Amino acid sequence: MRFSTMLSAVLTNAEMARADALAEAAGSPVDALMRAAGCAVATVVMARFPRGRVLVLCGPGNNGGDGYVAAAALRARGRSVTAASLGDPPPATGAAGRAAQRWDARIPRADAGSIVDCDIVVDALFGAGLSRPLAGEALALVEALARSGKPVVAIDVPSGLDGDSGLVRGAAAPASATVTFFRKKPGHLLLPGRDLCGDLILTDIGLPDSILPAIDPATAENHPALWRNALPRSATADHKFRRGHALVVGGAALTGAAQLAARAALRAGAGLVTIVAPGPASTIHRAGEPAVMVEALDGGRGLAAHLDDPRRRAILVGPGNGRGGETRDWTQAALATGRPVVLDADALSVAGEAPARLFGAIRGPVVMTPHEGEFARLFDVAGDKLSRARQAAAISGAVVLLKGADTVVAHPDGRAVVNANAPPSLATAGSGDVLAGIVVGLLARGVGAFDAACAAAWLHGEAAQGFGPGLIASDLPAALRDALAVVSALDPKSS
Repeated sequence: MRFSTMLSAVLTNAEMARADALAEAAGSPVDALMRAAGCAVATVVMARFPRGRVLVLCGPGNNGGDGYVAAAALRARGRSVTAASLGDPPPATGAAGRAAQRWDARIPRADAGSIVDCDIVVDALFGAGLSRPLAGEALALVEALARSGKPVVAIDVPSGLDGDSGLVRGAAAPASATVTFFRKKPGHLLLPGRDLCGDLILTDIGLPDSILPAIDPATAENHPALWRNALPRSATADHKFRRGHALVVGGAALTGAAQLAARAALRAGAGLVTIVAPGPASTIHRAGEPAVMVEALDGGRGLAAHLDDPRRRAILVGPGNGRGGETRDWTQAALATGRPVVLDADALSVAGEAPARLFGAIRGPVVMTPHEGEFARLFDVAGDKLSRARQAAAISGAVVLLKGADTVVAHPDGRAVVNANAPPSLATAGSGDVLAGIVVGLLARGVGAFDAACAAAWLHGEAAQGFGPGLIASDLPAALRDALAVVSALDPKSS
């Protein structure tokens, strides 16, 4: 298996189709799964909207079949329900058609007018596997639904949302809640899909977990279950060098960036952190965090002179370093050691002038932490965020942490994790420096590059959530204490 746990597995549309086929082969008929799915949707509607007239908009495929089952289940519970079809109802040769036949009431044609006379809409038009942009009658119906402002419960995804990418194909009506089945899809986690889904409710409809190893998903939602066992446990005999020494390269002007990163590295567990900075800037750093060591970057050998000590296990280059030739030289010196290296901010920007040179210099574990602008300077790739991050990791040979509210961490071997716990308060100057510091601190402790990047992204988000409103970047290192306590308190059996 590509991941140590399958609890956080995320399935692409193709993988979900395979899961359905494997479940059917194992004795779970499509009709039974459809009944379970539709009844689960009805339960959600009853719980969230216990009163009001319900309109179920049914499409031509299995998503529509789930809708007909939901309509019948709601009517059996005393609700006023109309099931309307986009085009003709499906033929009885398939599970969706059989579900439509069991709905023994008139099935009007779905149009904008049908939305007017209801209070709640169940969107069962198209599922996550929509293969082309909405057009014609379907596009007009979804646009009318979006304009209506009616509360919507979507089945699988809001119609028009691509389940693999989280992108909108033509149009999509935001849902109050989305009910999906067995495992999440990438589009539930990636933006704008995550926002369009509203509250995401993952429901068990009878597909056995035993089918997952045969699928071997390459994507997961970031969660401590994936990496908590990779974090070293404290031992009585530990000392600061055993816990790991991280080196942070500081720039001459934006000194706060390196200080934020160094504090975060200490909070992440590094036993010792040293900032190496040009002479005048080193004086400023010495007035900062007392627990951070400072060395002046002087002499003909430059950074290499500070890398002779093999106890300096991990190196961070980039935050506040400036976009000159010195930063390029520092990057090359760090990579030449073959030790774990984090490349962030200016180290990525200057490398954008000659990306192949950077990629060719990678000899050991490397984590790159670009935002979208830095990413575009380094990689000429297209596609959704998940596929772009994967391509970048394969091209560079580094673990790529593509930042954002839907951060993606991709490994060169194809594994990828989507992080979904970052609150909007992280959109503040310096928060990326803290993230890079957490990564280098974990690398210094001996955590592998992919696990360190995944753990850092999650801890970063958890720290921000725990702090609450009014967050600035300098609050984050201290807030890591509570985030780490959350990981420590997790029951290993739940992982």
